[in-house]
Amino acid sequence: MADYEYINETGVIVPNTSTLLVQVQDEFKALFGEDLVLDPSTPQGVLMTALTLMRDFVVNNNAALANQINPNVAGGVFLDAIMAFLGVQRTAATRTFVASVNIAGVAGTLIPAGSQAENTNGDLFETISNVVIGAGGTVNADFQAVEFGPIVCPANTLTQISTNVLGWETVNNPNAGTVGSNTQSDQSARAYRNNTLGYQGVALPVAITSALYHVQGVRSLSFLENTAATTQAIQGITMVAHSIWACIDGGTDADVAAALLENKSSGCGWNGAVTVNLIEPASGQTYPVKFDRPVGVPILIKVTSPNGSAQNITTAILEWAQGNIGGLTGFTVGGDVSPYEIAAAINYQYPQTFIQKVEIATALPTPGPWSTDTLAIAINELASTQQSYITVVT
Repeated sequence: MADYEYINETGVIVPNTSTLLVQVQDEFKALFGEDLVLDPSTPQGVLMTALTLMRDFVVNNNAALANQINPNVAGGVFLDAIMAFLGVQRTAATRTFVASVNIAGVAGTLIPAGSQAENTNGDLFETISNVVIGAGGTVNADFQAVEFGPIVCPANTLTQISTNVLGWETVNNPNAGTVGSNTQSDQSARAYRNNTLGYQGVALPVAITSALYHVQGVRSLSFLENTAATTQAIQGITMVAHSIWACIDGGTDADVAAALLENKSSGCGWNGAVTVNLIEPASGQTYPVKFDRPVGVPILIKVTSPNGSAQNITTAILEWAQGNIGGLTGFTVGGDVSPYEIAAAINYQYPQTFIQKVEIATALPTPGPWSTDTLAIAINELASTQQSYITVVT
């Protein structure tokens, strides 16, 4: 195609469609003469347009394929293949688990594994094992969602029997379900891969934070380092000389402390309100490992939507806050709260919902003024919300 090259040493070139059209027109004029009519309504105009679109498709296809070689932008099975080089794979989807659901009916009735009940949202759940209704007419059973993913099941909503079992009369869940998760998103998987790379080292900040993210249950964190020989106040955190500071959401104190002890450099000090005394196996010394837990910042959220469902919007916000929606991180340690991100999360779950306005405010100690601006969260704080903090105006 004339002198145009799809690929050179800088990568894949993606020209504007208008540039491609001019090139195609020049080729046609070189063959049929400079006086060739280029109007798109003519037969030759139709051919030129079709050829331009085909070249545009090839160029974009090449760019998309080339990007799958780059681990920082790859997605889907291409990203899975790149992760496999490190011996890691993305987190699989899980199902919502509802423990100790109350089943009532005729004593001696067998409720087989796989028997189903439905919650008020229409989601199906099934028993995990066989249970028999006791002499008192009740028995507790564990249920799991039939479908994988973040299916919400609040307390006292699993109330409709779906499988016809003679002698089974009622069902109810006094406890809310532990919400499942979707298959790890591309964005999250890329971050997980980068953390795995950093986990190979020690002492460096990337190695320490990667080790912390590998601790089971850790959801987010903030990290600082003081390299000075004197006590310093960095981003509002007072740190002793030659020390590190970490503020971690999730994970047990013992596991977090063990990751810090294993990966920090020799002679480096710690900071924080939580202290865990650990014995270093190599030396037998006891180290008082210190770190912080984030201060909670309860957030009020008000959504105005002319056509939205209050229940759907509330569910989407709660799922977003936990980081269960697409590639959105939700509430993280030190992460500011953006009304625009909340609106994006709702639209991701329910694309047909029109979000007119999202307002946020702090809930404690007294409710702050409503605002559509981003709310700043300190590096040692973690925003949170709950169903009663969410208002939907329809």
